Amino acid sequence: MNYAPFNILNEAKNNYIDLDMADMKYQMELTYKPVKGLDLSAIGAFRYVKSTQEHKITGNSNLAMAYRAAGDATIREKNKFLYRDPDNPDAVPEVVMPKGGFYNTTNNILKSYYFRVSGNYNRLIANEHPFNIMAGSEVKSADRQSGFNNGYGFQWDRGGTPFVDYRIIQQLLLGGDNYYGLSQYYDRFVAFFATGSFSYKGRYTFNLTGRMDGSNRLGRSRDARWLPTWNVSGSWNMLEEEFMKHQDVVSTLSLRATYGLTATMGPADNALAVFRNSTTYRGDDGYKESQIYIESLQNKDLTWEKQYEFNFGFDFGVLRNRISLSTDIYSRRGFDLIGLIRTSGMGGQKWKYANYADMKSWGVEFTLNTKNIQRKDFSWTSNLTFAYNHNEITNLESTSSIFDLMVAEGAPLEGYPVRGLFSLQYKGLNGQGIPQFINEKGELTSTGINFQSTDPAYLKYEGSVDPTVTGGFDNQFKYKAWTLGLYFTFQAGNKLRLDPDFSASYGDYSAMPKDLKNRWMKPGDEHYTNVPAIPSSYQYANIENLDIAYNAYNYSDIRVANGGFLRLKELTLSYDFNGEWMKTIGMNRLQLRLVASNLWLIYADKKLNGQDPEFFQSGGVSMPLPRQLTLSIRTSF
Repeated sequence: MNYAPFNILNEAKNNYIDLDMADMKYQMELTYKPVKGLDLSAIGAFRYVKSTQEHKITGNSNLAMAYRAAGDATIREKNKFLYRDPDNPDAVPEVVMPKGGFYNTTNNILKSYYFRVSGNYNRLIANEHPFNIMAGSEVKSADRQSGFNNGYGFQWDRGGTPFVDYRIIQQLLLGGDNYYGLSQYYDRFVAFFATGSFSYKGRYTFNLTGRMDGSNRLGRSRDARWLPTWNVSGSWNMLEEEFMKHQDVVSTLSLRATYGLTATMGPADNALAVFRNSTTYRGDDGYKESQIYIESLQNKDLTWEKQYEFNFGFDFGVLRNRISLSTDIYSRRGFDLIGLIRTSGMGGQKWKYANYADMKSWGVEFTLNTKNIQRKDFSWTSNLTFAYNHNEITNLESTSSIFDLMVAEGAPLEGYPVRGLFSLQYKGLNGQGIPQFINEKGELTSTGINFQSTDPAYLKYEGSVDPTVTGGFDNQFKYKAWTLGLYFTFQAGNKLRLDPDFSASYGDYSAMPKDLKNRWMKPGDEHYTNVPAIPSSYQYANIENLDIAYNAYNYSDIRVANGGFLRLKELTLSYDFNGEWMKTIGMNRLQLRLVASNLWLIYADKKLNGQDPEFFQSGGVSMPLPRQLTLSIRTSF
């Protein structure tokens, strides 16, 4: 690789990263009760976090040897890691790191402060009606600092002595890069809040909450930066009614409802213009100078993402709560949602955060708990959770290309979910094994696809990237001192884009998909397989825009899988010791506990070929959930 030897086992020894982190938090709380029923409190906290990443690359690693790869004239001309004197156009590229490797460090520091004061007043009106009022304020501040430093020519095998040729720094600067840097970020937040509640004989309860929040991450104008939110709720405990007091079947029965305005900051990160310092790129050190550039324009009108929510729920239990059910039904209307929109560019910024969309959603959640068996030495309890959510974009002030709508992360489109997944319509292979599709003109084509088109009408809607159904099923079995727990999780209703593994050409560095075993290989195979051929060098050279056909195949409906799964998430086995010997040594509790996590993926779409649907392309990686065994001992004296 890069004209130098590469071996993965050698790299594991000579190219690795060490991580170190310190996280400290100090907190103090003061409380004062000046009169009966009134509690005053103040909480202050300080947190300091420092993480260090050391990237250690020795002289025997591939990267270090690539800086010294100059075996012949051909390699010298093509090796980008060699130095060419900019003042001498005829100069031969030279090695400027003849010894050593790299010592690259990254440091991140967080300093945060939190302060909250509140007052809480409780009393009984007429000795039977609980009344409560609470008010307070909180302030949060966070300073983040991120810095890096790249060390060249560090001799790991010679006591860590640097061997630096000044020209390697010149080479770095001529490429527009820096060998060290520092960035700083500031986050400020202030809130004022008050809440009051009143309960009539414990039967009817009413709550009213109000807040005023402000953040420097939102627009500078008062209307944008500060936002009042509120919530009104009430509940009815029906068991306190006279008609429910003379029965022993129903043990829990209550109704509750909530309506209010909530808000979040979303991805907003700046209100004022953000200026950065840099060095101009001139191609010659003699013409370089410091510069200030605009990273983000002022966003003075950017305001909070807001949402009106109505929630209705009830709690029901019978037979001393041996069977209990808690259910919530909600409806939400979100507006002023924040996202990136394409601008005209007149202000100097092509993409900018704006309040660009509205959304509605509704759903239902319930928890069912049952005590199936209760005996002296044996018991079995179950807990089932289930949630369904449906959301839809009702207004969208931006236009996406069809490629944006087809990416694995999903994209918003008016009339569809907030992260909908769309695909090109795959129409089989032609006689040469090249995939075919329907384009925006309704034509059957392999290469006539315009990925920058903004007309989604000819795309196929697959579904939401986010699951519409989620839940879990937990069972606890207890026999004397033994306890066995089985916890299953499931999700359904979402679609996943398979990895874009197919290409019109492959090289020595390509990791080919397993599906290629079933690829088209001779005329007639198009009737038996959907996996395209590996084009010959003649086809690649003579079929115009062949790359488009294979890229379209990666983003077609044939490369979509069902995201639903059923998993045995956790198995727990514990034993609680009990005996006279524990009392003699003053021990109150001794428990031995074994937890096995992610033991069995019971069901997943076969098209995933073993990839984990729960963490599929999560956070930019597709690592499977590891199986874990944890043995713990808990004791107290």
